[in-house]
Parts: sequence; C-alpha cells; structure tokens
Amino acid sequence: MNTTQPSPGLVVNAPISGLKLSDFKLIAFDMDSTLINIECVDEIADAVGRKAEVAAITEAAMRGEITDFKDSLRRRVALLEGVSVASMDEVYRERLRLNPGAAELVRACKDASMKVLLVSGGFTYFADRVRDVLAIDYLRANVLEVENGLLTGRMIDQPWGDICDGEEKRRTLLATCAELGIEPSQAIAMGDGANDLPMMGVAGLSVAYHAKPKVREQAMVAINEGGLDRLLELLA
Repeated sequence: MNTTQPSPGLVVNAPISGLKLSDFKLIAFDMDSTLINIECVDEIADAVGRKAEVAAITEAAMRGEITDFKDSLRRRVALLEGVSVASMDEVYRERLRLNPGAAELVRACKDASMKVLLVSGGFTYFADRVRDVLAIDYLRANVLEVENGLLTGRMIDQPWGDICDGEEKRRTLLATCAELGIEPSQAIAMGDGANDLPMMGVAGLSVAYHAKPKVREQAMVAINEGGLDRLLELLA
C-alpha cells in the first residue's frame, strides 16, 4: 500500500484523488475520542476511584488487544456500580468537549446534503446530548441502567440487541444506508479504535482520527494532527 502525506499529520493510504464531499450521502462517526475529547466510561469511573483500572481495559480494547468488546464493556460498566447520575452530569459539564473541527465537519456535511450517523460503543447519556448539539440525524449507543439515581453496573438491552460493538456499528451503518436508499460506497466512516474497523471496512471512505496504530494502518485516510475538519482538505 502506497502511503502519501499531502500535508503534515494527514496521511492518505489509498487512492482518493478526485473524490468530493458531494460524492457521499452519509457520514458515520464514533463518539468517544473521535467526535468528543474523552472516553466517557473512564471519566465516569473516576467518580469511584476506578479510572486507572477501567482506562487500562479501554485502552486494550481500542488497540484490539481485547477482541471481545462486549465482555470488556460489561467488565468496565460493572466497575461503575454506585456512580450517581449527578456525577455523570458533572462529567458532561466539566470534562466533555467536542473535538476540534467536529462542528465544522458536521456543518460541511449537512451543507452537502449528507446525513449524519453517530454510532457509539459509549452511552446514550452523553450521546443524546452530542446528537442534540450537532443536530445529528441517527444515533445508536448503549443504555446504562439506573436505579434510585445510581448506576447498577449493568446495561439495558434494546430492540436491536444488547451492546453496540464493532459488528453492531457495521450493521447500523449498512442499515442506515439501506434506509436512505444508498450504497455503502456512498458513506464515510470515522473512528479511532479497533471496534470502529468493521464499519470502516464497509464504507466507501474510512478515516482514522488520532487513532490507535492498527486503525491508522487500515484506514484510507489518517488524521494524526489537527481537527476532524482536516478531512475537508482532501474532499473538494
């Protein structure tokens, strides 16, 4: 695979010359460490003094060293038992920020008449808010179980399944394409972790954002420096 670097921190691993934003009809984003600056599960764990333990599992999963994402997420969520909804709200207000260029890229995509999908192995508590801030069209994420204002350490099954892992991300992207009447080749998928690779593999354009090495190597485009909107440098 020939790797070219049109400008510092922006690597192109596959021929994309001549592609325009208007060639695409859908863009799918991972959330944690892609659209936003944090891994929410790690920051929630900080409220009960378990951030280091949870973050170590998260890092291994994102690098692809833990191949069973569902099991790794259940393990991490179990460690969140007893965290209050108030603590999660504090994470949202004080720690969660959109990554640089997120709003600009979403706006450019919408201006090009594209639909926007947020598909996350994270949680609806945060994803719902990110969706509303960015006016995102479609969302899939996991639901944390809450009783008496505290996390139980479990997640709630949803009509589509139990946990949004890499395979569910792929299915969601394909289902959204089908709903829109478009081909997967007309979709862009952006992510940073190993669980994003399945959806990136079926999209017409795959983009790694400040990603783990395995993801940078397999993506058609890798943004290693700067904001999400650097993708616009490649798509006229």
